Amino acid sequence: QVQLVESGGGLVQSGGSLSLSCAASTSIFSVACMGWYRQPPGKQRELVAAIIRGIRITYADYVKGRFTLQLSSVTPEDTAVYYCARGRSDLQAYDYWGQGTQVTVSS
Repeated sequence: QVQLVESGGGLVQSGGSLSLSCAASTSIFSVACMGWYRQPPGKQRELVAAIIRGIRITYADYVKGRFTLQLSSVTPEDTAVYYCARGRSDLQAYDYWGQGTQVTVSS
């Protein structure tokens, strides 16, 4: 069982920046895939960023053993609950999810 815990969410003004962090109960550096998803109010969950077999997709990164996401120049459309997730080794699905962290962007 892997536990993922997101942190760093909060209220930010439009145009500002925010860094989200995901801590795992086991090492994630060699994991085949880690992803950041978000779910805006009333909408479906969507992929925001990922690292797949070492290849970064947008602004995800590993910093001091944690999986991070840098949000810059945010707009109210970035308001959502942000989740980190660990992908299966066959890359067919994400099998572990965090509880999410709320990001609210004010205009």
